[in-house]
Amino acid sequence: MSPRTRSLGGFVLLVLVWAYNWIVSKNALAYVGAFDFAAYRSLLGSVTLFGVMLCTGRLAPLPPFGPSLLLGLLQTTGFMLLMTLALLGGGAGKVAVLAFTMPFWTLLWARIFLAEQIVGGQWLAILLAAAGLLAILDPLHMHGSMLSKFLAVSAGACWAAATVYAKLLRGRMRFDVLTLTGWQMALGTIPLFIACWTVPQQPLQPEPYFWFALFYSGVLASGLGWLMWMRLLQHLSAGAASLNALAIPAVAVLAAWLEHGERPAPHELLGMLLVALALVLLSYLAAQREKIGEAPA
Repeated sequence: MSPRTRSLGGFVLLVLVWAYNWIVSKNALAYVGAFDFAAYRSLLGSVTLFGVMLCTGRLAPLPPFGPSLLLGLLQTTGFMLLMTLALLGGGAGKVAVLAFTMPFWTLLWARIFLAEQIVGGQWLAILLAAAGLLAILDPLHMHGSMLSKFLAVSAGACWAAATVYAKLLRGRMRFDVLTLTGWQMALGTIPLFIACWTVPQQPLQPEPYFWFALFYSGVLASGLGWLMWMRLLQHLSAGAASLNALAIPAVAVLAAWLEHGERPAPHELLGMLLVALALVLLSYLAAQREKIGEAPA
């Protein structure tokens, strides 16, 4: 097979792993507290990344502490904790869709902190996403799952903030992406363990599924998943990768429907479709900009 074919095959595998991780993480919360699971998962993910760095001879000292810590607080502490807490009270598919509003938060944060302009069809994508969010949140009929929805959207906003901050760091200093990812995950895990020791939670039930979920989420999704993502970006353009990544929330919704019987209400289904349409539009616009940038002068 050609390198591109292998890359696409690897991307399909990654999409399946990351999509089903929402289901696994939801199931795991029957055996462990949310703070504990987020901390254990992050610890195992960082250990996996450091193991990869050690085996490949890329183990490097801690990058500048302050920037690494802030990135860890956003990407690991914030996103992991908000996502896990959202899964406590919400369906896995719905939480996945709301967390994947990240690209639209990225546009907003980049406008504020990087002075990047929102142009053309991006405004249409933002309007579609906003309409989809309103349909899913259904503010006129607030009920118990509203907190879960808010946490899921906040997780996407935190993920976007980490993305924009990482882009800001790339403009200020040189660093190895794998090294920074491993160190930020390790630093971001520390506050999670502090929360574990201070917030009362349900006792851990070390059943076989808990160990499976910890391995799946920590090693496969958090550790090896991020490593595979970085390698795939070497062979696929960012636009193509973002288009393919749109399958993650879609597969998560389907898996949650099949495994948990999570059938979206009509207004939620409409909202999911609007968000998906906005993501497709945004990714298409990014791919078109890449083509223009790659065209010969």
